[in-house]
Amino acid sequence: MNTLRKTLLTGLAALSLGGAMIGVQAQTQAPDAHPKAQLSKQERQARHAEFSAKREQMRAQRIAKLHDELKITPAQESAWNTFVASMKPAKRAGAEHDDRASWAGLSAPQRAEKMIERQKQRVASMEQRLAALNTFYSVLSPDQKKVFDEKAAQMQAHYGRHGGMHGWQHDGQQHGGQQRGESARG
Repeated sequence: MNTLRKTLLTGLAALSLGGAMIGVQAQTQAPDAHPKAQLSKQERQARHAEFSAKREQMRAQRIAKLHDELKITPAQESAWNTFVASMKPAKRAGAEHDDRASWAGLSAPQRAEKMIERQKQRVASMEQRLAALNTFYSVLSPDQKKVFDEKAAQMQAHYGRHGGMHGWQHDGQQHGGQQRGESARG
């Protein structure tokens, strides 16, 4: 019985020391930080500028392709340019938009008022885009309208009904592996 007790105590002591060593080792190793967190502010700004330039280049290519597919005439060029200018993404509201400290100091009703004001600005922007779209659409021929409607439907399916990458589709596959026309529920 004495031998069994000594063996058991020795084994428990060894396990305790082993567990303690693992804990010490875990404390000395720094957790891997997210790759973006390791970038300096200048590196993040450079990456953002690079991404923005690439996005603008792709936008310009899509606009040029649509211009060619619609076969815009010189008489339609002015309405086209107004339409394209209206569709350019709006600049972010800047520091005021991202100033979390200023929002933290606001009461709930004040934050709600700010959100409503922003929404009003978005609606005004959408109304300006609609006016430019209506002006442009009115100068298109029936064939051009057909092409434009098809392209607009494709863009809506590609980027989602609410803008952004909601439900984006590529080569018939929707994000999440769904085929076009399938619902997420089955």
